Amino acid sequence: MHGRLAAIAWAVAFFTAACGNGDAGTSLADQESTTLNTPSVITTSAATTTSMAAPQPPERPPYRWAIHVLDLTTGETGLIHSTPHQIEKVRVNGAGDRLVFAQMVAGDTLEHTEIFTIGIDGQGLTRLTENTVWDIYPAWSPDGSTVAFLSFREADVDIYRMSADGSNQQLLFDSGTHDADIHWQDDLIAFTSGSRIWLMASDGSDARPLTDPPRAGEWGNAVLPFGDYDPRISPDGSRVLFSRLLGDESEHGNYDLFVIGVDGTGLTRLTETGYTQGVADWSHDGQRLIYILAAINGVGYYDLYTMNADGTGSRNATPDYYPDNLVIHWAVFSPDDTKIYFVGEWW
Repeated sequence: MHGRLAAIAWAVAFFTAACGNGDAGTSLADQESTTLNTPSVITTSAATTTSMAAPQPPERPPYRWAIHVLDLTTGETGLIHSTPHQIEKVRVNGAGDRLVFAQMVAGDTLEHTEIFTIGIDGQGLTRLTENTVWDIYPAWSPDGSTVAFLSFREADVDIYRMSADGSNQQLLFDSGTHDADIHWQDDLIAFTSGSRIWLMASDGSDARPLTDPPRAGEWGNAVLPFGDYDPRISPDGSRVLFSRLLGDESEHGNYDLFVIGVDGTGLTRLTETGYTQGVADWSHDGQRLIYILAAINGVGYYDLYTMNADGTGSRNATPDYYPDNLVIHWAVFSPDDTKIYFVGEWW
């Protein structure tokens, strides 16, 4: 991948560096949606209540890639969607009834990546984009009527928007270089550009840098340059959570999580481990964070972690009954914070 392109694909590089890309398989028409020394593991209530049966490990889906739902009350894991093609992101709308995600189709190269939606019951799989360019990183508008996404339609990767049914696709913002990592909360959109976090109004106006990390854009031994990536605006709109690449001892990058006020004040470091970790997100009550710990010292883990919003109480939230051949790539809370939707890759 060209050096400039790497900066917009940190999540792809972050997760595929250790496990590789998904294999090409049957076409979309042929598939069906199918209904270290780390902190302590979270135990679900079902696993600790004697009156309830212990939750069972999830069954292997028909294909390598899948979107699952983990019920935090019962500990049960359900299957929403399965495909032979790589899935790169999943997000749930505000109503809590549909997911949007990016998925490769009929190939294993970037230009085969398109945007889809699906109901949380696994029904209504809908393809929103269909072209020969890279369409990735979808983000719902707060009311669920619009999807922002990244697309490589011109000289660089820019931010686009479209109606939730895929119509009315139009350019929203072009910084003049590659843009990345979109999140939409209230009237603000956060994104990455030049290895820095930016904010802008949801109509594409008033774009401004929010962070200025040391060595931003400087290349070392990692798959991305030093800098800040993958912002998430807090539910109350006051802070932005993001990952900062601080070290290149690992080729996958050594990251820590930070928060900063939307006015640029109050920069706070939440972790000091330097693991390969990131794609963090907020619970909808703003009290917890969820993120993926992908590797420690180059050794892959791909575990689901949670912690308090102030950085305390970091715990491995991957159920201990999950099989070793299931790795977790992306995860988000449901709107009521009782479930976690995640992308799983089965080996």
